[in-house]
Amino acid sequence: MKAADYQAEHFLWSFQDGVGTITLNRPERKNPLTFESYAELRDLFRNLVYADDCKALVVTGAGGNFSSGGDVHEIIGPLTEMRMPELLRFTRMTGDLVKAMRGCPQPIVAAIDGICVGAGAIMAMASDLRIGTPKAKTAFLFTRVGLAGCDMGACAILPRIIGQGRASDLLFTGRVMSAEEGERWGFFNRLVETDAVLSEAQALAKTLASGPTFAHGMTKNQLNLEWDMSLDAAIEAEAQAQAICMQTNDFRRAYEAFAAKREPVFEGD
Repeated sequence: MKAADYQAEHFLWSFQDGVGTITLNRPERKNPLTFESYAELRDLFRNLVYADDCKALVVTGAGGNFSSGGDVHEIIGPLTEMRMPELLRFTRMTGDLVKAMRGCPQPIVAAIDGICVGAGAIMAMASDLRIGTPKAKTAFLFTRVGLAGCDMGACAILPRIIGQGRASDLLFTGRVMSAEEGERWGFFNRLVETDAVLSEAQALAKTLASGPTFAHGMTKNQLNLEWDMSLDAAIEAEAQAQAICMQTNDFRRAYEAFAAKREPVFEGD
């Protein structure tokens, strides 16, 4: 797959300077997800594993909001009429989106403004870095529609970002986490003004894309693998990962640039 050739059907896709930008684009309804957009997003993230031209990703929403989550009429209504096998097929499919986001080697930067709730909050959570605005309102509101807070990996990932107690607060109550709370708790890496959030996210992604991208993929892989490793196993895994990175041309380029007192130019190999 070439990221430059990808044509999206259920969201907007743009690609420039090694950075792919996904824009959830139903602004009149705060960018909800549908059965079709869930599946296309999952498939895109899976295929990006093989997209050598794509070095980093940005995920955002159109019209001043990130995402209102699963569409009430197009998803939640039909779910109330489904039997267990169909329901399980759906919940596994939504979970596969998170697996695909975590499994793609490119760092994902979420640019979050306005409403970021439900499955939208999950997509933000599953990203590697999050830039928000003072207007960002994030809620894992599953309990408010009669469901458990344990949706799409929230009970595994959210406590690792903001801590067990804070995650419990949000997942039990479904309340809104303010932007200030989100930054203070570590959910947001930083806050910027609304008119700058996308450009800041793209600038960060471009910086990552110009770095040692093979090594970035290794870092993301180890962040995933080491969740359930012992310390000894994690140190050994990192020793092996770093030894692999020391065989790359980027490692030699960095050394040669340092010796010549110039900035290295990484190529990801």
